[in-house]
Amino acid sequence: MPPAGWCLLWLGLLLASVCTSLESAASGNSTTAPLNVLLIIVDDLRPSLGCYGDKLVRSPNIDQLASHSLLFQNAFAQQAVCAPSRVSFLTGRRPDTTRLYDFNSYWRVHAGNFSTIPQHFKENGYVTMSVGKVFHPGISSNYSDDSPFSWSVPPYHPSSEKYENTKTCRGPDGKLHANLLCPVDVADVPEGTLPDKQSTEQAIRLLEKMKTSARPFFLAVGYHKPHIPFRYPKEFQKLYPLENITLAPDPQVPAGLPPVAYNPWMDIRQREDVQALNLSVPYGPIPADFQRKIRQSYFASVSYLDTQVGHLLSALDDLQLANSTIIAFVSDHGWALGEHGEWAKYSNFDVATRVPLMFYVPGRTAPLLEAGEKLFPYIDPFDSIVELMEPGQQVTDLVELLSLFPTLAGLAGLHVPPRCPVPSFRVAQCREGQSLVKYFRFQDLDEDQYLPGMVGCRYTFIQEAGNNLL
Repeated sequence: MPPAGWCLLWLGLLLASVCTSLESAASGNSTTAPLNVLLIIVDDLRPSLGCYGDKLVRSPNIDQLASHSLLFQNAFAQQAVCAPSRVSFLTGRRPDTTRLYDFNSYWRVHAGNFSTIPQHFKENGYVTMSVGKVFHPGISSNYSDDSPFSWSVPPYHPSSEKYENTKTCRGPDGKLHANLLCPVDVADVPEGTLPDKQSTEQAIRLLEKMKTSARPFFLAVGYHKPHIPFRYPKEFQKLYPLENITLAPDPQVPAGLPPVAYNPWMDIRQREDVQALNLSVPYGPIPADFQRKIRQSYFASVSYLDTQVGHLLSALDDLQLANSTIIAFVSDHGWALGEHGEWAKYSNFDVATRVPLMFYVPGRTAPLLEAGEKLFPYIDPFDSIVELMEPGQQVTDLVELLSLFPTLAGLAGLHVPPRCPVPSFRVAQCREGQSLVKYFRFQDLDEDQYLPGMVGCRYTFIQEAGNNLL
């Protein structure tokens, strides 16, 4: 081989080594124990949070998580429907691939035996656990939350879930109704609790068990609120006096809108308090005073959700797991609050498809804790003065929830499934989304050592060096 060839080969191997080191650093690989993963999935949460610039909503615990995380400002779901969105981001495949656009099929039967995020972690030695609404229940997850493929232990569902749509909302007439607006006295509801409270308690019990485990864990916690009905502890209404609630800035149905692009929000029309309004279908407007009440209850539900996230993260701190656990926070899609005349998901409007997305990586997005320090102390949203916290790091690029699979695998140091061929129906393990690891800035690398885009360059450099040798 000529001297120039040896130089090119040496250069290719050197660059391959550099890229490998960067990939290892970017993915969280080290000689220490593997990182745990806590995946928090919220139902119907649009970016109505303080960390996304909302000046009204009180979400101090989620904002605190954001202050220690990498936050994505423009993250979008594949489809604004619960089951298709969840199956999509949990498999890393688009709805066109999973063949699920509604609630009526199981991808392993009708599309392909595609791996899921928790399945990938389980096959790599993790204990995988599901609490609450992670997969959508029913046929879309084979009536089993995709067990036993995805989970090491049977998934947990709160016993009080079955009351969510029953007559548990006390109306002005003093009687119980199945209403859209459902602030409750928790002591008076069946079982004296609510599903999200039960999910938080169960998740904390599982964290306590895993603290002494020799194996890493992947814990997915799915919260119901702010999904309708807006059934939440009534004290949260006090955070949002009706006189402070404004209407949507763009409440009109767009002129010339094709009917196929509009959803008539039939699910809320079925609620007793909405039925009493006698609205015309599909475009009949909701009275302004009731619009304010809907928005008030949505925001109150978000603050109630925030307290549950706060208790969960505070427990993670108390158990000294914050230094060893990646936290991902995401919603399955958004929800319209009167924008474009919509009161639903089910559309492709921005408010229905844009979602909050953030990742906390210990020692990466925030420094590791010293003994006795707490990163996530619980913050009471009812405190008269709640400090406004800015997100730690932000990305404004357009990203999609398909990226959750490769990003979590990469951050945990696991093998990242390859990009899918087209079509990919017969390929069990591949992914259609891009990894977001390239957006992270790592504190143990100098600015000139890590350059965005270097991760994943190994093949390119070896290929170019090899081509020059031929």
